[in-house]
Formats: sequence, C-alpha cells, structure tokens
Amino acid sequence: MRFASPWAFLALLVVPVIIACASRRGRVGSIHFSSLGNARRAGRSLRIRLAALPLILRMLVLVFLITALARPQLGRERVKEVTKGVAIEMILDRSGSMGAEMDYHGRRLNRLEVVKKVFEEFLVGNSEGLGGRPNDLVGMIAFARYADTMAPLTLGHGALLRFLETVKVVTRRNEDGTAIGDAIALAAARLKTAEENLELRASDDGQKEYDIKSKIIILLTDGQNNFGRRAPVEAARLAADWGVKIYTIGVGSGEGVSTIKTLFGRFKVPTGGEVDAKTLEEVAEITGGAFRLAEDEKSLREIYGEIDRLEKSEIESVRYIDYRELYVTFVLIAMCLLLLEVAAANTIFRRIP
Repeated sequence: MRFASPWAFLALLVVPVIIACASRRGRVGSIHFSSLGNARRAGRSLRIRLAALPLILRMLVLVFLITALARPQLGRERVKEVTKGVAIEMILDRSGSMGAEMDYHGRRLNRLEVVKKVFEEFLVGNSEGLGGRPNDLVGMIAFARYADTMAPLTLGHGALLRFLETVKVVTRRNEDGTAIGDAIALAAARLKTAEENLELRASDDGQKEYDIKSKIIILLTDGQNNFGRRAPVEAARLAADWGVKIYTIGVGSGEGVSTIKTLFGRFKVPTGGEVDAKTLEEVAEITGGAFRLAEDEKSLREIYGEIDRLEKSEIESVRYIDYRELYVTFVLIAMCLLLLEVAAANTIFRRIP
C-alpha cells in the first residue's frame, strides 16, 4: 500500500494538542472534600473507567479522516512481455528431384527428409549450436508445380511440426514441377498481412503483445523454376517492396540418385535437376538476404546457424502498476466512529451542566 499525498499526515500533529487541551479542561470546576477515603473504598464504576472513551473515539475519527486525506492506494504490479520477434516463412521444395538421397547422421534419406529434420533443429534447437526460435512467428509453404500454404504464421511450433510431417515428395507427374516464383510471392504476401493481423489482435489498451522486428523467407530448393505465373526475380522484387528479406539455399549439387521400390526390389535411379545458383543468388541480393549452397546435412546445419546469428529476437518487459483508491474505506470507518461517539456522549456519558 502507498499514500499519494503523504504530506497530509502533518495534520496528525494537532492530535496531542487536542488531547492536552481536553485533559486540562477536565480539571476545571472540581469540588474539594476533606477526605476521599470512602470514595476510594466505594470503587470506580464502569462508566467512570470509560469516561475517556468519547475523547478516544473523537481522536480516532480525526486519525482516520487524516489518513483518508493522504489517499491510501493499493497497487498491483503487472509485467507484460512484449516479444520483438522475426516472422519467418519456410519454403520447402517437394518436387520429384527432392527424392534424391543425402546422408543424415549415417543414414541415407531423401533430400526433403533431411531438409525437414534440420529445419526442425533450427526451430526447436539442438546440441550443435542451434538455440531454437521460440519467440518467432513461423509459417510454412511447400511447392512443386503449385505452391500451397502448409501452416500459417504461428508461435505454436508444436503444431507446425505436425504439419511438417505431412510434407512429402510428389508422386504424381501432373503435380511435379518447380514453381519457385509463385512460392516466393505467396510467402511474401503472408508476411505482408502478418502485421495487419497482429494489430487486429492487439490488447484492450492498444498495446501489441508481439512486435515483428523483421520479415524473412528461407527458401530451400534443388532445382530451377519451370512452372508458375511469376518468375523468381519478379517475385523477389515484390518481396523487397514489402520489406521481406530472402535467404535462398540450394540443396545438393548436380544430379542426385533416388531409390525406388518395385515388385523386383529396390533400384537406384538418377534424378534430374540442378540448382539454379545464379537465379537464387539474384533473388537473395535483391532483398538483402544471402545465398548458400548446401551439399550435405552438415553444411545445411551451418547455413541455418548463420541465419540464426543474423536474425535475432528480443523480449521486452513492460512493467506498470494499477492502483485502487482506499480512502473511501477510511472515511466510512471515521463516520461510524463519529456516530458511535455522538451516541455515547448523549446517552451513557451524557453530562448535566
């Protein structure tokens, strides 16, 4: 509890003055007796013993009114954490060429599976230098011939990982292809509207609990743009206009080899496609990002580590205190004591002039 006007307590200095004056006034007009022995033996009645009660009640009334003037307040400190995070759209290539194999901790997995596993390490952290991105809004887009939103921008990364499990390499020829430009345009549009959605969800006092510090796209692909309505460079210029930075990662190098299952066993077949490093580098340069080539799991993890160091999140604690006025309580107590004092002075402690 605190007092907004503590200087009001200076008025308490009048209380001992009033008590002294009342005590002196009580000795005026006394009657002298030759002996008080009989009076002492008769004892003191309850009324005599409580004779000072009206004065005590009046002083308490004064004390409570002065306390009310000092404006007692009860405050509760609140801490609101405003996270300044990074809005990240992950773009995963799931075209047929992503079925080529790569090493992951001694196992042979297809490129898409390796990309997904290292992406999960980037998201939740690992023991090899990646601290995770718990304070970032992360969404996911997968593409082959068409670009699809697999998960909206969210802080619920557990749910995002469930959506990640559903991303598979395309198996139908009419769905295969590499629409890099369309995927970039879709991701940039999702990031552009992210701030507008946060403003709509602001708290009652108008303060946002989440502030987007920067907007980035991490694009992983192993091929060249051959489908879609937008070229990658055109989509990159659109992203740059919306303040979105793109990090492009070329996965693998040259033709890969994938394993297919048939009735006659497993066979390794070459997968076509080659990373269009020139276009990916231009896309990154237009938006102020960076292009890297990941030939294996280790280099891919190192690239994520580089992005992790470049794009940092912040948590800002905003402290404020809500105060509730308590003076009304003290005034009510003073009024009740005053009524009790007046009632006692005019009944039990009534004096005849």
